[in-house]
Amino acid sequence: MASKAVYSHRDPMLKKRDDFEDILEERRNTSDLRYALRCYTPALYKGLTPCTASELKTMVLQSDQLLYVINQVSKETGTATDEIQSEAEAILEEMAHRLQLSTIRFFAFTLSKIFKTLFRSICVNEEGIQRLQQTIQEQPVVLLPSHRSYMDFLLMSYILYTYDLALPVIAAGMDFMGMKIVGEMLRMSGAFFIRRSFGGDKLYWTVFSEYVKIMLKNGFAPVEFFLEGTRSRTAKSLTPKLGLLNIVMDPFLKGEVFDISLVPVSISYERILEEALYARELLGVPKPKESTSGLFKARKILSENYGSIHVYFGQPVSARSLAEGRVDRSQFNLTPRHIPRKPSEGIQDFVNDSAFRLVRSQEENMVLKPWVLLAALLLQNQTAGNKLGVLVEDLTEQAVWLRDLSRQFGAFLHWPDHIPPSRVVSSSLSLHRSLVRVSEGRVQLNLEPGFPPPAMTPEEELLSKAVVVLSCASYRNQVLHVFIRAALLASAIHSVAGSRKQEIFNAFSFLRNMFSNEFILRPGAEVQDFEEACYLLVKSAVLQVHQQEVLVTDRGHRTLAFLTSILDPFVQGYQMVCRFLCEEATESLTEKQFVPAVRKFFIKHLLTGELKYVEVLSSDLQKNALAALLRLGAVQKLRGGANEGTLKVNTVMVNSLEDTLGGKLPTQKPLAARL
Repeated sequence: MASKAVYSHRDPMLKKRDDFEDILEERRNTSDLRYALRCYTPALYKGLTPCTASELKTMVLQSDQLLYVINQVSKETGTATDEIQSEAEAILEEMAHRLQLSTIRFFAFTLSKIFKTLFRSICVNEEGIQRLQQTIQEQPVVLLPSHRSYMDFLLMSYILYTYDLALPVIAAGMDFMGMKIVGEMLRMSGAFFIRRSFGGDKLYWTVFSEYVKIMLKNGFAPVEFFLEGTRSRTAKSLTPKLGLLNIVMDPFLKGEVFDISLVPVSISYERILEEALYARELLGVPKPKESTSGLFKARKILSENYGSIHVYFGQPVSARSLAEGRVDRSQFNLTPRHIPRKPSEGIQDFVNDSAFRLVRSQEENMVLKPWVLLAALLLQNQTAGNKLGVLVEDLTEQAVWLRDLSRQFGAFLHWPDHIPPSRVVSSSLSLHRSLVRVSEGRVQLNLEPGFPPPAMTPEEELLSKAVVVLSCASYRNQVLHVFIRAALLASAIHSVAGSRKQEIFNAFSFLRNMFSNEFILRPGAEVQDFEEACYLLVKSAVLQVHQQEVLVTDRGHRTLAFLTSILDPFVQGYQMVCRFLCEEATESLTEKQFVPAVRKFFIKHLLTGELKYVEVLSSDLQKNALAALLRLGAVQKLRGGANEGTLKVNTVMVNSLEDTLGGKLPTQKPLAARL
């Protein structure tokens, strides 16, 4: 085991957090080759003998459910069952992993070299690893890591290999398979490849779901997939995708296994490798195609410092305990298990609710670095029109204030208390010098073009600044889950003329509903979220909450101003989407044309100064705003015929939503100008 670099969370107001161990420390002091070739004997599920990849394929192809579906498809299409059987074999061949220890050892050696170059430390919570070690032997395990970087699944396998744990089989997108050599090596290290979407392809769905379920039921290996489906380009958690979670819950719901353990894993990067790439994608620059040559071109990142990574293995969540009192599993006895059936509404609600709980658990165990607080403050200073930047001493004072507030709100903050705050701040600014510059004792975002400045149009200059602002916002977004409920309440208080609790709750509910595509807010939990926000703001002496009234304390104004400011870019972005749809949307506007058209509209208003938040240029915000309007019925998507995908705007309703949001925008100066 590595010698320990321990980071305890020492805030007595919070529950004790696990200690962390830096697994790179040992790698820096011993041979990587010896590490890669060491004896690897992980404990397996109930002492099971691992099965080969070809045995697994045979079990899938002989499963009752697949044979039933092959017959069904044969009847529906008139195609011979042998032909469909061959198609199923081809699907499985394309999909299946071929886990090989020799490839794992190669990755262990190579990743050790790369990780030591890129990162200062990779810190893992030891208790989480011990819990996982125990759980893997007792129950089928599903690993659910957060997804912020390509690095995530390599990192997960590297950690499990380091701790002598069973390696996971990992659901990966088909685009990785196109990477020559690397795609096959990923397959040999446990990746299985699935299409991004397979619509109504019954055969593909059955092969895929049987493959996952057989691995899980028989405990051959932990199954790993990303609940969010894809990497978050904004560092906010994405609304969970339910397809794979439905599949892994199925053996438990049908009584084929006693229980399944779902393990949320939170991976926190101090600096994200794809930082600028993500910002450009959000501004409409197409994502580069995954390729081996692209991987080699990315070697220049090896000369950069990416700080530390914290990986927190959360408490295993039992499917049985989630379902208790919620699901009547006897309904699954009414039809033979091998006959596929669509999940009932009750089951869908249960799986959806479970997914939101698991993502919230991931969020709560994200280890936040000082830089996320600095990014939030710098964005607010920049929006306040502070051209000269902020004095380093002022930024440090603001950061210490925000550190204390974050801790009161329960943030899992890794701020080294034994180091003076000024050093913590200067170290963070130095690590992120691509985004900020310090000159003459002042800090500001690095928004000016290089020297000599290239000849740019105003639009190009704006988009160049937007790359820095969106990169910075992706770090600020990492702390949003800590503040979002309180920020919704702060904005609700701001928008209501009086202090009546019911009116404030109504405004809170409106905002919460409006932004439920933007943030992880569990469906139907308005009252719990309102109560949680009240509790946090009372605990931090911001509010006094009575039976009928909500009152702001004298010392609460600074906190409320910060909280309303953190939500402002989203409020203004949604407002402007509403305005675009009322003023500019043509009758033939389709969903596909929406983002480029709204971006053009936003650029025009940013250049005239009418819009002040550059981060509204994020396509993520624009798509979420449209999704909210579609969900609320203010916009409809026409189906069928020549109008397929055309957006039909209910102008009266959209106008009304814009006006209601308008009441949420503070008229006073943003917080940063007043701190």
